[in-house]
Amino acid sequence: MATTFAQRQAMSTLNKQAKPRTSRLRQIKRAVYAVGLGTAGFMGWSMYTTRNPSDQMPFDPSKKTLVLLGTGWGSTTLLKNLDTTNFNVVVVSPRNYFLFTPLLPSCTVGTIENRSIMEPVRLLTRHKEREVKFLEAACVDIDVDAKQLVLERHTNSDAILTGKGKVDEEPFKLNYDYLVVGVGGTVNTFGTPGVEEHACFLKEMADARQIRRRLMDTVEKASFDDVTEAERDRLLHMVVVGGGPTGIEYAGELHDFMEDDLSKWYPELVDRVRITLVEAMPNVLPAFDKKLITFTQDTFKENNISILTRTMVKEVKEKTFIVQNPDGTRSEIPYGLLVWATGIKAQPITNKIRQKFPEVQTNGRGLLVDEYLRVKGAKDIWALGDCAVSSYAPLAQVASQQGKWLARKFNHLSNDDLITDLFLQMNAKTRPFKYSSQGSLAYIGSEKAIADLPFFNRNITAGGVATFWFWKSAYLSELLSLRNRTRVAIDWASRWMYGRDLSRE
Repeated sequence: MATTFAQRQAMSTLNKQAKPRTSRLRQIKRAVYAVGLGTAGFMGWSMYTTRNPSDQMPFDPSKKTLVLLGTGWGSTTLLKNLDTTNFNVVVVSPRNYFLFTPLLPSCTVGTIENRSIMEPVRLLTRHKEREVKFLEAACVDIDVDAKQLVLERHTNSDAILTGKGKVDEEPFKLNYDYLVVGVGGTVNTFGTPGVEEHACFLKEMADARQIRRRLMDTVEKASFDDVTEAERDRLLHMVVVGGGPTGIEYAGELHDFMEDDLSKWYPELVDRVRITLVEAMPNVLPAFDKKLITFTQDTFKENNISILTRTMVKEVKEKTFIVQNPDGTRSEIPYGLLVWATGIKAQPITNKIRQKFPEVQTNGRGLLVDEYLRVKGAKDIWALGDCAVSSYAPLAQVASQQGKWLARKFNHLSNDDLITDLFLQMNAKTRPFKYSSQGSLAYIGSEKAIADLPFFNRNITAGGVATFWFWKSAYLSELLSLRNRTRVAIDWASRWMYGRDLSRE
């Protein structure tokens, strides 16, 4: 007997109701499992490929030799993005790792462990298609006519970086066809007496280790019962010279160390600790918005960090330093630890290259480059990062963008096996380098950060705890590899669970 339309519709409704509905909770669980499995699979694949590099093509005598000086932001980004099948690439640097400098202040107090922000160069060179040679040496001279570099090896990398130490062997020479100079800069003491002998710098990993050792030394000395009250106050006076992002972030990290860890393990000392930041300019963080400057100053005031603006350091002694006050008078201030976090100046090899072209290389801060990053007056030499003088500020993100831009141009222009004049090709085929600001971030202590970010034709400014989490996520994303991101994330979690390591080393 045929069913009516109403009966068929009723049966269909009953069948639909009979089908079990998947709950939203079950859907969420499935999604979580899928994401978890995908993440585990990606991390497993990443770990395997990192530890098991594939075979590489050997050096090709028919290819040009491209030498990269330095393993900083510019050179490392260039190497990471470079197609090495087009060149025989040689990397020369006194350190065999890339250092993520924005997190260097965190290493000085144990918030992050040193190796977490160090990326070995050979993890990059070994994963390129063609073999890339790495030489741990310092370039001390150049013959631009013969296209030769003079290199020196020292007893240890710290000696090379500081320019002090015994040379292992006689200098040796390295030929190049194309040269990219990315040696960065060194600390500028502005000729202030005593800085080299008594202050700590914050530029290299060796500096962070020195600060950590000296910080713990002063705290342990101050804990002795036979120390006078005046000497204890001197030892526990921590001074930061320089109100830029590096100085501000170190002062913030130092405050957190005192507040979170010293208060628990040295309760008799924590109330006597003083932190002073000295800045010669009228304000700290001059590149940031005025609202953020005010927010930083207010936060430092809440954290009992003294800020001395319009104050210039005239001399640094073993236990005291002399400043010129805003009114022109001079004062002598005792200290236990003094960290010098001011500007930069040119490396010795940068000056050597400048001297080869005295007519056009007239800026003592570094190598003058054109809009294609070519060293003015030179042929087949490019410069990027802090050692290059252009219309852009010496920032890590500038160097990184320069490295990516130059890698793209090399990859595009070197498709032909025979390159007669890469300079002429650049003029004919490429657009000049243009920097795109991604904004500025700085940590100011007490789990607060500030951000000055571009948004279309205006800037967005923010400061506080929420910005602190944005600062963390931004720095995690900027780290060079998943390996570093994992290590830094673990360090942050470990500090939250167990506190900072108080060991001297």
